[in-house]
Amino acid sequence: MASRLEVERFLAEFYVKYNIFDIRFISRTSTKNVDTLVNLEVSTLKRRQIIESLTVANYVAGPIDDVLYGIASLWVFGYRHNGHEIYIKISLGHLNLSVTCISFHIAEHPMFYPFN
Repeated sequence: MASRLEVERFLAEFYVKYNIFDIRFISRTSTKNVDTLVNLEVSTLKRRQIIESLTVANYVAGPIDDVLYGIASLWVFGYRHNGHEIYIKISLGHLNLSVTCISFHIAEHPMFYPFN
């Protein structure tokens, strides 16, 4: 688990890079991410707004080594929308490229927010 300061630093760096290089959403073979967008009526714009609103209070876990994509450390955040908890996994992505969102779906398990 990261400290509050480490989460603040990650988010600050994430948002600077997001504003410069934008965000890339990775779609794996699972339909969880798409199903969440449809079922919760989350538009592309709303998904961006949710990610842009994440704070230390939304922190759940990280940094986590990215063994699947090898991009950068992954960070997990949660967000409540329309009565559901959304599991969001993001990273800084590759150097000089967009930040990355690996997961954006309804949480499969209750999440713990250490700074909330």
